[in-house]
Amino acid sequence: MPSKAKPPESRPVTITAVIDPVAALASGALEGNLFLYDTNKAEGSAGFGGTDLRTRVRSGDRIIWNVVVLECETYAALDEIVIDEKVCTPERKVYPNTDIAYWTATVKRHVTEPVPYRLKFRLGTVTEPYAVSSPALVGQAGAGKEQR
Repeated sequence: MPSKAKPPESRPVTITAVIDPVAALASGALEGNLFLYDTNKAEGSAGFGGTDLRTRVRSGDRIIWNVVVLECETYAALDEIVIDEKVCTPERKVYPNTDIAYWTATVKRHVTEPVPYRLKFRLGTVTEPYAVSSPALVGQAGAGKEQR
């Protein structure tokens, strides 16, 4: 009797936004002051260290977004994630007994085309969020892995 292939197990994929809020506030922009990374390079993610991160995901993967601040004396937080809700629905959560927030979502379906999303950050005492729209979720590569 032929064995049935087991579907791949879902796994957490962490996306970390390293931000220099002092430089972003001084320049008025996130470009050059925001560095995105994820934990899925072995599966083919690309674009590390800038705002053009391409995170390789598959249906069922749990994504966790968090923020690391280079200047701890200046407030910075991920305020909102705007993405196609057919793909995933990000939810803000807080670590127990702290005020440290993170965002999480589960990929709802197979991704065939890149799914861009928008990250909105609160910096310092500025009321309008700083945003970047260049990261994306991408599906599994067909024959080879996407290179950047």
